[in-house]
Amino acid sequence: MRAGHTFADGSCGFTCWAPEAKRLELVLPGPEQGRLNMERETGPGGDGWWRLQLPGIVPGLRYAYSVDGGPERPDPASHLQPEGVHGPSAVVDHAAFSWTDQGFRPPAFADWVIYELHAGTFTPGRDLFAAADRLPLLAELGVTAVEVMPVAAFPGSRNWGYDGVAPYAVHAAYGGPEGLKAFVDAAHALGLAVILDVVYNHLGPEGNYLREFGPYFTDSHHTPWGQAVNYDGPGSDGVRAYVVGNALHWLSRYHLDGLRLDAVQTIHDESPRHILAELSKAVDGLAEELGRPLRLIAESDANDPRLARSRELGGYGCRAVWSDDLHHSLHALLTRETRGYYRDYGRASHAAEALEHGFGYRGAFSAFRGRSQGLPPDGLACAAHVVCLQNHDQVGNRMLGKRLCALTDLEAYKAAAACVLLSPFTPLLFMGEEWAADEPFLYFVSHGDPDLVRAVRRGRRREFRAFGWRGQPPDPDAEETFARSTLDWEARARPGHAGVLACYKELLSLRRAEPFATRTRESVRAFPVVAAGRERRAVCMRRAGGGREALLLASFEKRLAADFPSLLEGTGWRVLLDTGAAVFGGPGAVFPDSAPGPDAARRMTLPGPRALVLARDLPPYPSLRQSPQPAREATP
Repeated sequence: MRAGHTFADGSCGFTCWAPEAKRLELVLPGPEQGRLNMERETGPGGDGWWRLQLPGIVPGLRYAYSVDGGPERPDPASHLQPEGVHGPSAVVDHAAFSWTDQGFRPPAFADWVIYELHAGTFTPGRDLFAAADRLPLLAELGVTAVEVMPVAAFPGSRNWGYDGVAPYAVHAAYGGPEGLKAFVDAAHALGLAVILDVVYNHLGPEGNYLREFGPYFTDSHHTPWGQAVNYDGPGSDGVRAYVVGNALHWLSRYHLDGLRLDAVQTIHDESPRHILAELSKAVDGLAEELGRPLRLIAESDANDPRLARSRELGGYGCRAVWSDDLHHSLHALLTRETRGYYRDYGRASHAAEALEHGFGYRGAFSAFRGRSQGLPPDGLACAAHVVCLQNHDQVGNRMLGKRLCALTDLEAYKAAAACVLLSPFTPLLFMGEEWAADEPFLYFVSHGDPDLVRAVRRGRRREFRAFGWRGQPPDPDAEETFARSTLDWEARARPGHAGVLACYKELLSLRRAEPFATRTRESVRAFPVVAAGRERRAVCMRRAGGGREALLLASFEKRLAADFPSLLEGTGWRVLLDTGAAVFGGPGAVFPDSAPGPDAARRMTLPGPRALVLARDLPPYPSLRQSPQPAREATP
């Protein structure tokens, strides 16, 4: 990574890519005030690069650049913007931090349970230092990896982070470089991996000065945010180097274990080698150099298996991909919402498809999109699918920022959580989900441009109309909107919340402990529960491994009458978990320990909503593929 600055022993090298500049000056404000001409590199690989080496530089020194005598601008690869995105950059000495994680190795990826958090609202402390203090509670919960929403510097003091304009700088209000390093070091001390959400599909509108330095954007492609990042047009080699260097910057200087790549379906690149493949190749090279695994996870709504397929097989080489179908299908089952992207869901069969395959839509027609959606994920490991019950988008893009627990009852909520946490895929939790937090997660900004604030308000209202939501949303620019989204950690011990938290802990304990919790696609079968000739709001998942077989029955109906002997198929079943148990704040367990015998099962009506997990030792030479599916219809 060449852009930015390198600091060592009082000498600092300043490097900047400005291919169209005739003159580039380094501006030193304060006592060292002055404009120093930078030297343009020539020769192979030197096109557009400017350098200057200076002695006597101290950490924290402010500096800026001027292109062809123009106004002072922050470094495009600034590591810190202490006075905001419009002010000067600051020199950072990355060697000054005392790391203690030399012996850390991240958990195997198949064991990852990801916890997504926003640094500003995760705690009342509102920064990464305060967030680090809560990490022991996540380790106790059963989380193994933490995903931090974007921290690249953005305008103002509060933002989701997707409006960042200084991709190399940790936002000062969130703790700056020291805050992120302290957070990662504390997580590693607890055995937790850390991944950072990064945005390579666009930059925010305010404080975005990259256009003044080079051809970072193009009119050849467009995104929901306007011009696309220039990955395939004239001058794109320097842009690609800037983005690849950014990934290596986070992974090496901040000891991160991976990156979550935001909305990659909006990255447009017609180059022979897609930027994602180039990115994954560079990250794999760094992992080999550092001697530790590094993971890329691609967020996409396209159900495209190429994202997580190896480069050797024609893929892009990411380790995993977002899989939204399970969330969408469970949400629609619980809430009966069918507007917007929930239009394609609402049946138990949708949830069953997602539980078995990861992608529910694998080429089928999508009414929401008006075309076929997705491809079969052939060859992808189960762990390559990241699934969730909710995340920042699914909560925060609702008009009132309501969490799923506010849209349904807690018994249905716990049953849905069982589907996600006991799936064969990589589960993701959104902060506060584990205790059914009451606080909303609202959309908030603090732009300095009043016209931009008005545009944000109008844009949000348009989005909400697509879902049929009426009324006025909270003002995204109001500090109160941000404050209302801050988690109340004291609520974890209160009635209702404590039961949900206990249920989440037990589900994650079960995920770790049971031998049937293997991560192979062949070990999973899922199907909707059919009774009296029609599909019910219930789904069944069978899994096998380690000489054991398990069945997860999740019902979202108040009373479920079905042919339970056909679901259980055989004897020796034992109840491992009932989300409706009193210890989880529910009305009480249905069975004490053992599943009902065949005669009792034929007459049984299951009270719900709830999820049951049952297991038994497998008889010799079992074949899960021969299990009947779906369950036989019950006699009316």
